[in-house]
Amino acid sequence: MTAPCCSLAGCLVRPAGRPTVRARSRGQKPRCGTRLGRDSGHGQTQTARGGQGGIGRRLSMAVRRRSRGSFTRWIRPMRTSAYGPDDRRTGPQAGETEDTVPTETTPDPAHDHHGAREGRPSEDVDQVPQAPSTGPSVAPSTAAPPAGRISAGQTRKSRSRDAFDNPPRSTEAWKPTGVRRQEVLKALGIFQRATPDQLWRMLRPEDRHDRCTRDTLNALKETGMVRVERRLKSGHQLWVLTEQGHREAKTLLPRNVRISALCKQKYDTRGRPIPGQGYDEHAAAVTLTAAVLTGAGYGTPLSWQTEIAHKLPYGYTQYADLTMRAPDVGVPAMLLEIDRVNEPVDELVDKLRRYSDWFELLAPKADPVKEMAARHEQLGSKVQQFRLWPLLYPVSSREGYVPVAFVFTGKTAEQRESRMRRLEQASRRYFAGEPYPGRGAGITAVDYHQAVPVLVTELERITADPAGAAGKVWRRLGREEWQTLTEALDNPDGDRLYLVQWREAKRRREEREAAEREAQRPVCTRCGAKFTDERWEYLLGRGRSWGDRTDELCGPCRDEHFARLEAERAARRQAEEDAAREAAQAEGRARKGRGLFRRRT
Repeated sequence: MTAPCCSLAGCLVRPAGRPTVRARSRGQKPRCGTRLGRDSGHGQTQTARGGQGGIGRRLSMAVRRRSRGSFTRWIRPMRTSAYGPDDRRTGPQAGETEDTVPTETTPDPAHDHHGAREGRPSEDVDQVPQAPSTGPSVAPSTAAPPAGRISAGQTRKSRSRDAFDNPPRSTEAWKPTGVRRQEVLKALGIFQRATPDQLWRMLRPEDRHDRCTRDTLNALKETGMVRVERRLKSGHQLWVLTEQGHREAKTLLPRNVRISALCKQKYDTRGRPIPGQGYDEHAAAVTLTAAVLTGAGYGTPLSWQTEIAHKLPYGYTQYADLTMRAPDVGVPAMLLEIDRVNEPVDELVDKLRRYSDWFELLAPKADPVKEMAARHEQLGSKVQQFRLWPLLYPVSSREGYVPVAFVFTGKTAEQRESRMRRLEQASRRYFAGEPYPGRGAGITAVDYHQAVPVLVTELERITADPAGAAGKVWRRLGREEWQTLTEALDNPDGDRLYLVQWREAKRRREEREAAEREAQRPVCTRCGAKFTDERWEYLLGRGRSWGDRTDELCGPCRDEHFARLEAERAARRQAEEDAAREAAQAEGRARKGRGLFRRRT
C-alpha cells in the first residue's frame, strides 16, 4: 500500500522495503523506457523499464520536488514583517507610517525562489515540502555591511546579470510611497549618480538593509524617472535621472540648492544604449562620504552641494568637492576635498592656498583702509565684517574661516598616514594661526581669526568605527589626537584661552606694579612710618618744594610739626603783647609822678 505524501494528487511514497531513487534534475532526459507521472518532480511516482539493474521489472521510485525553477502550487501565506503589519489589513495601522505599508502579495513565477533544504530525507519516506520562508529574502548590494547594521538577505544565488541589485522576492512586492520617491529624486538631483547602497546610507540609515531603496528605484524606473547608467566593476548598479526625472527633481529641490547636470543617454550607430563613462572612483568616494556623514546625523541630503565654485581675482576658480551645512549639530558650513592618494601633496597645499586667498577677498564697497587698521590691531571679529565669505557662508561662533576637511581613501593605511603628515608640514602657514601679543607675560593662546581650520580623516576609518562619522575619526592639523568633528573644530587654545590668560596676566601685572609702587613709597624721617596713599598722591600732585622739610614727614608728623610752629608763634605773640602792656603801664606811672607846676624836663 502506498499513501500520499502531500495534498497533491498522484504524489505517492514507495512501498516499504523498496529503495529510494532520486529523479534526475530538470533539463536531463530520463532513462530508456521511463514514463513520468503528472507533474513529475514533486513527489510523483515514476516507473522505469530497462536500465542497469532494472531489466524486465517495474520499479516504483519517489521523486522529490525540484528545488528551483518550478512554480509553487500552494497559495503563499501573508507576511508580517518588521517593515509593516499583516498585509491582509488595508491602510496604516498602529505603529505604522505610510512608508511601511506593503501592497497585496501576488505570486510571481519569474522571481520565485526556493532555498536548499536543510537536513536529509528519511530512509523510508520523502520529506514533506516545506512552506516558503516568510522572512525577507534579500541580497545585500554591498560586499560588507556597515558597522552596527544587520546585513539583510541570504547568500546570493547564481542568477542573471540584471538581477544583482534586485534579488528574487520571496513573499511580497513592495510599493514605495511618494515620500521615498521624492527623497530619491532629490538625492539624485544633487549628486547626479548614486548606487542603492549609497542612497540607503544617506536617506534611510535606520533601515536594516537597502531593499526598500532598491524597490523605490525600480518603481521610479517603471515610471521613467530614473535609469541604470552602468554597472560598476563591483557589480553594483549606478542610477541616474532621466530627462523626465531631472525636471521633477528640479521642482522638488529648493531654489537655493543647485541641481546637478543631466546625464543624457547616448546610443551607438546601431541604436543600442552606451553605458555612461563619466563616473569614476573619485565620484563614488564623494557620494559615499556624503552618505556616511548624513547617516551619522550631519545634516540632510539637502545640506549638501557639489562642485561649488570659488572665483579668484587672478583668473583661477577653486571648486569644492562637497559643501556641507549642518548648523543643528554645530557645523554651519564645511568644505570637503576627497583625495584617493593619487595626486601630489603640493596640489593639496595649493588648494589650501587658493582657499585662503579667497577667504581674504574684500566684500563689495568695503573700505580697505579700515580693514587694514582692524587687522593691524588684531581685531579678528571686526576684520571679518570687511570680507566676502561671510556673505556666502554662515559665520560660526568659532574663530577662523570656513573649515576645510580632506577625506583620504584608497591605497594602504601607512600611505594615507604619511600623506597626512606631509600635508601638515607643508601647509602649516595656512592653519597654524598667529600668537597673541604678550607671550612674554605667559599668554600662549593663538589667534585663529585669519587661519583656515584644516581637518583630515579616512573613509576606511569612518566606515570601520561603530559610531561612523560621529565617532573620534577626525584629526585637526596641528594636533595629535583623534577627536569628534565638533571637538576638532573647536579652538580650546584660541580666544577663550586668551581671555583667561589675559585676565591672569593682568592680575599678575597689577600685583607686580603694586609691589613696585610699595617699594617706592616714602618713609617719614621722624617716625619712620610709610606715607599713606593720600599723603603720597598729594605730594606727587603738588610736587616737592626746595627747602621744605615737611615733605619728608608723614601726615601726622606734619600736622604735629605745624601745630608746634603755631604754638611757638602764639607764644611769641603773647610775649610781645605782654611786653607792650608792661611798657604802657610803666609810662602811665611816670606821668602820675610829675606835679602841676613842675617843669618838664
